Amino acid sequence: MIGYNKCDVLDAIKDEEIRFVRLSFCDIFGQLKNISISASELERAFDEGIGFDASQIRGFLNVEDSDLLLFPDPSTLSRMPWRQSENGGVIRLFCDIYHPDMTPFEGDGRYLLKREEKALLEEGYSLSVGTSCEFYLFKNDENGLPTFNPMDVAGYLDVAPLDKGENIRRAIAITLEEMGIYIQSSHHEKGPGQNEISFRPSSLLSAADHLIAFKAMVKTLSSRSGLFTSFLPKPLFDEPGSALYFSLALSKEDTPFNQIKENMASGILRRIKEMQLFLNPIANSYLRLGKDEAPSHVSYGTGNRTQLLRIPEVKNDILEVRLSDPSCNPYLALLLLIKAAKEGIDSRLELSKDREEPLANSLLEAVENAQRSTFIKETLPEHLFSTFIDAKKSDWRKASVSTDPDTFSRDMEYFVT
Repeated sequence: MIGYNKCDVLDAIKDEEIRFVRLSFCDIFGQLKNISISASELERAFDEGIGFDASQIRGFLNVEDSDLLLFPDPSTLSRMPWRQSENGGVIRLFCDIYHPDMTPFEGDGRYLLKREEKALLEEGYSLSVGTSCEFYLFKNDENGLPTFNPMDVAGYLDVAPLDKGENIRRAIAITLEEMGIYIQSSHHEKGPGQNEISFRPSSLLSAADHLIAFKAMVKTLSSRSGLFTSFLPKPLFDEPGSALYFSLALSKEDTPFNQIKENMASGILRRIKEMQLFLNPIANSYLRLGKDEAPSHVSYGTGNRTQLLRIPEVKNDILEVRLSDPSCNPYLALLLLIKAAKEGIDSRLELSKDREEPLANSLLEAVENAQRSTFIKETLPEHLFSTFIDAKKSDWRKASVSTDPDTFSRDMEYFVT
């Protein structure tokens, strides 16, 4: 996925008889959006951009100032193998978002992460991110609509015939490879119908891009099998929730990771309550925390998987952040985690032995923590920050007026997560 330039992409279109190009981007909440253009329009897209009405995207711009432009990033060229046909193929490119005056759009989390990654590399840092994402596969009803009935009753690391997800996980792995994305492992998780895919470590930007592409592709593949994929943090109240784990490795020139990982950990732990809203951004997120292996306090350790921050005993050259869930915007989540880690390194923070502090236990509490944070306000553009906060306050109000807020928060967020 890395290394393509404009000429490579235009040549690929001719050589592979590509007919359509999907220009993809995310809103501020991490929901994938795209515009489809004919392959003949791609050169113009590279040079002039493709306009769209940003007032129709939640959290972008108002109707009085609504024009934005998409400029495809050629390095993100990816085939969409499930959409190939005898009439021609389809490729996808992630895009940078600009105002008409060619200033970067302040609500583009991908741009913010790309800028941070570039700054770190210029300072001599090397970094990589591994991710592991859990999700549920549910059956559709006779009308093809999603249900909350899991596709199987298997448990952790079970095999067929209990595990009915083997074939679809294999299809996911093969399709991802055809897209230029490589996994480390896949298996059935503890919950019925629950699965996990772990990705090879990659750059900051690629890790986030891969997650966005993966979520969209899995939903498509499962739909074709008569199933529904849910990335909801807690879709079943009496079963394990789904997490999104980030494994961070950051080093500087000749300084080995083990000399700075304590500073990294300290920086993340110091800011984790302030950034929790962006790691657990929906009401349903808070139904998962404190249950099974999901953390409930600001904590760190080695072997204990209930810790928020873990240094695995079998691979202690990484920091594993176990708080996030799949509903987050990975661009914003990684941006904040890396900024906090870098702050810890620059300040040479030492790990505190103080008692563990409780995390926010509701969306409203997480919003209030973020609102008070100077760190968040200095990291995120004012437009993005204020819009995100306002949207999450609105989400909380909708959930809190329900007579059964737990059920409402699940159902309200089920289809978009």
